Amino acid sequence: MKKRISLLFVIMLMAVTVLAACSGGGTAEQPPSQGEQTEQPPAEGNGTETTEPPAEGGDESQGYFEATDPSLNPAAALNRKDTLIVGMTAPKGVFSPFYWQTAYDRYVVDAIFDSFFSLNGDGTYNNRLAESVEVSEDKLKYTFKLKPGVTYSNGDPVTVKDYAFALKVLHDKSYDGQSDLLSVNIKGGKDYYDGKADEISGIKVIDDNTIEIEVTEANAMTKDNLGTVYFVPESIYGKGYKQGDLEYMKDLHAKPVGSGQYVLKSFSPGQEVVLEANPNYFLGTPKIKNVIYKTTTDETKLAMFQSGEIDVDMVSVSEDNVEAIKEMGFLDYNMFPYNGYGYIALNHKDPKFQDVKVRQALMYGLNRAEAVEIIYGPYANVINIPQSSESWAFTNEGIDPYEYDVEKAKQLLDEAGWTPGVDGIREKDGKKFEIHFSATADNPVIDALIPIMTQNYQELGIKLTSETLDFNAIMDKKDKGEFEMFFAAWGLTPDPDSTVYITDGQQNDIGFSNPEYDAAMKKGLNSFDLEERKAAYAEAYQVLNKNVPDLPIYQRRDMWAINSRLNGIDITPYKNFAVDLYKAEIQQ
Repeated sequence: MKKRISLLFVIMLMAVTVLAACSGGGTAEQPPSQGEQTEQPPAEGNGTETTEPPAEGGDESQGYFEATDPSLNPAAALNRKDTLIVGMTAPKGVFSPFYWQTAYDRYVVDAIFDSFFSLNGDGTYNNRLAESVEVSEDKLKYTFKLKPGVTYSNGDPVTVKDYAFALKVLHDKSYDGQSDLLSVNIKGGKDYYDGKADEISGIKVIDDNTIEIEVTEANAMTKDNLGTVYFVPESIYGKGYKQGDLEYMKDLHAKPVGSGQYVLKSFSPGQEVVLEANPNYFLGTPKIKNVIYKTTTDETKLAMFQSGEIDVDMVSVSEDNVEAIKEMGFLDYNMFPYNGYGYIALNHKDPKFQDVKVRQALMYGLNRAEAVEIIYGPYANVINIPQSSESWAFTNEGIDPYEYDVEKAKQLLDEAGWTPGVDGIREKDGKKFEIHFSATADNPVIDALIPIMTQNYQELGIKLTSETLDFNAIMDKKDKGEFEMFFAAWGLTPDPDSTVYITDGQQNDIGFSNPEYDAAMKKGLNSFDLEERKAAYAEAYQVLNKNVPDLPIYQRRDMWAINSRLNGIDITPYKNFAVDLYKAEIQQ
């Protein structure tokens, strides 16, 4: 019997951290209803439940469901004996471990580069390049030993000097990628960033395979942040390096050289990325010789599965798509809770949103359950805190579910001084209560949400108007603070630490501020005891739930379709397929 890749429904046993070292607090803005950790196009909605038997630990709306008739596999797929084709939105071509931005570029990076640690399916880490890691009793010194004999795909030996160089790049004043390694507090890191030192004093190379990192202040994420920095050959990425000038790095974006599972053979923008197995990979030559990332869209991917043009792709969860996959017969599908949430953002610089009673009224007065049912059916759940139900930090204790209650919403608006005018629209200090909503174009989630919001808020005496823009235009408005309300999604990292709601946080674009929340988050980050961290984050979520910085809407399911002739395609809410791609194989 084919080995199943079961969904991971476990409580994480240790504190874990971001997928890219210190990437600004561990979350990333996304378009409504789409998955991974960086910007992606929106997914479809409107789903109903499946009828396949659930996988272990799952139910009818989530689990790993095996193909019902693998014999229906198309000839084009069966004839590919040494090639795996993964469908996805076109990568941008920034295949740099320092500068990748989209999830699709990240898939390339994860196949080509390695770090001391590798991600497990439950969001914890294990050693990959690291042979061992020692942490001093005061947690201020971290000694990493590199496994011996590892080489880059060009034949050069991997040494910890390459790792030390990567740390320099991430501390360089001119570095403008997503990582924020400066916040790890490596001794001397700030001096290097400011140009006051030529070296980072807290980095000590002991020998080619041993490096010691000293920090001035440690927290629960320090070890994993250090362990997830990618190795790059200094002979290539450091050629021409001058402190304060990383402009030359752009020339290397499409010429990646790493020590990982695969090497880049070709890249055709908008069409495909071709990878070839690294025969010298230290964990063994990958079982599948060739891997192609092929560009697909929501409109084309099902037909490409049917014709055998692709083997793996993320498919939007909907009744039609689930039925189509089942009817093909030869596809497995893996459905699991998305590690993130959809939400409605509020601009706290807008006076009408500065009153907590108004924000609470907007929650009580919006029938979120109806919206989620229309959009996703059983493939999503209403969520009341900005955390995945799969996380060890998730809690329902002390959390108000804000069930739809029109009268309670009206009462709160009355108490806030917003009273109905002659036209039924509420007024305060001579101003009408009107909300301008920035809506994403061509998004089924928005198409379902706007009518419900308009009707619900009209009943409260609030006028909702909307404009339709593409997602990037809405993000531009967000960056400039030129918005009142918009809908988007946050992709979460395994660790709950985040700057999204921290006062003046790196990713706090809505202007929310609450000292109780800030204190609870700091307590959670600075503790090394998991139970203490749980208690601190529970306190933080209770503060958010009471103060309603934005309107959390849902946590949906993700669905990946996988050709049944494949084994070892390991995907969970935390781990993408590329992390352990070398283990995948094609049944002959």
